Amino acid sequence: MLFDPIADLLQRRGALILDGALATELEARGCVLTDALWSAKVLLEDPQLIYQVHYDYFAAGAQCAITASYQATPQGFAARGLDEAQACALIARSVELAQRARQDYLADHPQAAPLLVAGSVGPYGAFLANGAEYRGDYALPQDKMMAFHRPRIAALAAAGVDLLACETLPSYAELEALTALLTAEYPTLPAWFSFTLRDSEHLSDGTPLAQAVALLDRCPQVVALGVNCIALEKVTPALTALRRLTRKPLLVYPNSGEQYDAVSKTWHSAPAGCALQDKLAEWREAGAQIIGGCCRTTPQDIAALAHRCRAE
Repeated sequence: MLFDPIADLLQRRGALILDGALATELEARGCVLTDALWSAKVLLEDPQLIYQVHYDYFAAGAQCAITASYQATPQGFAARGLDEAQACALIARSVELAQRARQDYLADHPQAAPLLVAGSVGPYGAFLANGAEYRGDYALPQDKMMAFHRPRIAALAAAGVDLLACETLPSYAELEALTALLTAEYPTLPAWFSFTLRDSEHLSDGTPLAQAVALLDRCPQVVALGVNCIALEKVTPALTALRRLTRKPLLVYPNSGEQYDAVSKTWHSAPAGCALQDKLAEWREAGAQIIGGCCRTTPQDIAALAHRCRAE
């Protein structure tokens, strides 16, 4: 039987606060992530740091941790000389770290329950490590795309995630492969799906948003959908479009409002009024019930978001 942890938590709380960037916090703690594995390399090198970041987000007010498995795949780990069993053990470790952080936080703050652990399923484009998750300009036959995703989903499910976070998805063909895999092999495993966008009406690969939403609306395991890893100013138009297309709960976890200077290759502080918490009321009005942060967001951002949400 399919249990929907999102609906359960929304019924209790009315809103769900997600965590923020994992990689940003790992870098702040001294990790060098200029690697095709990105944050997944820390599962190999210093997993305790991942535990600490998850704990810090729970302490900041996040009600859901997203595991460090976005770029953790057997294919990616194979380049480090690991076989599939070793890779799947590391994927399971990503779940165990988040679960332990939740357990330890709830031991001292039982009133914060329930807290969720979502197993991150990044796109094939993330494995390519060339920015393709923002373009969707790749193609695999559906059986090969399903084969790419199958071992990671199997490891996440076996490790006991509450749901999957199928995230940063740019490609309609990949949505088809993932929903086919879940329907056929994991009929009781819930998932949220979030996209990257070309504009408010199209996935990054150019597919009309209406076509993508229609596919996901037909899949009962998709318990929420939305957008992530997009600029703050693109959120409200995307939510407005999504609200017209579905009654499923909407989620959004965009990048920070910081501005990137391509000349100096540095980030600069967000302009006034361009932080996550400044947009909360606008996003809630546009239909978002599940809100967090993606690239460059921090526990401080999530704490401010959670505080503003409680004050509503």
